[in-house]
Amino acid sequence: MLVLTQGDPAGIGPEITVKAWQTVRHSGPAFVFLGAPELLEGTAPVQVVSSIAEAEAVFPSAIPVLPLGLAAPAIPGTPDSRNAPSVIDSIAKAVALVLDGAASAVVTNPISKEVVQKTGFAHPGHTSYLAELCGVPGQDVMMLAGPSLRVVPVTVHVALRKAIDQLSTNLIMQTARTVAKGLQRDFALSAPRLAIAGLNPHAGENGLMGSEEQDIILPAITALRAEGMDITGPYPPDTLFTPRARAKYDVALCMYHDQGLIPLKTLDMAEGVNVTLGLPIIRTSPDHGTAFDIAGQGLADPSSLLAALRLAAQLSENRKKTA
Repeated sequence: MLVLTQGDPAGIGPEITVKAWQTVRHSGPAFVFLGAPELLEGTAPVQVVSSIAEAEAVFPSAIPVLPLGLAAPAIPGTPDSRNAPSVIDSIAKAVALVLDGAASAVVTNPISKEVVQKTGFAHPGHTSYLAELCGVPGQDVMMLAGPSLRVVPVTVHVALRKAIDQLSTNLIMQTARTVAKGLQRDFALSAPRLAIAGLNPHAGENGLMGSEEQDIILPAITALRAEGMDITGPYPPDTLFTPRARAKYDVALCMYHDQGLIPLKTLDMAEGVNVTLGLPIIRTSPDHGTAFDIAGQGLADPSSLLAALRLAAQLSENRKKTA
């Protein structure tokens, strides 16, 4: 059974949770919601449970909830930092359930980085916090996966100027190794094909438009090929995501956040899933945020959460078979 975290109680997490349950209640995958029951009550049948086993029995008839309390009433569209401890606690307890073997994977509802950081949360988002909880800090890699494309940003939630400064041969190599292992272990790809994007226009055009390709990216590719990895590039970023190009690789490693997420969300916004590689557990998430602007209006699309639930279940099965 999957564990679905609460996310920000003022966002669209509660709404898409209800809509997702209504879709998969009979077909699965089954999940237990770890959060405040009142966020779901009134829109679907809800049953507070005390264990995963109880949740499995309840799921076809009601949303099973492992309850957490809120410090303040949740008002859709109005985030409240007083509820940040509940948001963080939901993540920590979900990870503990999977590490203990009680649940098979964690699926996280969207959180607001600004809201949790106001209370001293030291992480830029879910991913590094999950790695810390799992005892593997710094080994986490964020991958966005959809039906048309998989992308990994080598540098993630930092300003573009800082991203360029952070980029290094070692960082590219560490990321690529984690990605290749994750695709083998969780996606059942025995020989994953990695494509590397250049940083500059035309991938630098032999140094005419920047030297990072020659100085940083190519040395990483050369070293990884020597290790036996199927890795190619660096490719001009403006041609890497065409249908013809996408057919030649399993994942694209991009040098900064938007270089990868713009094509992913353009192609697969409704079904895109955020997957954390490099953890001892499976974790997926919708590829969108809290959407405070439409929270509580019945407008939220559960497609990405549904895709995250289904992918989490599939990755869990793949990992069992690999093990």
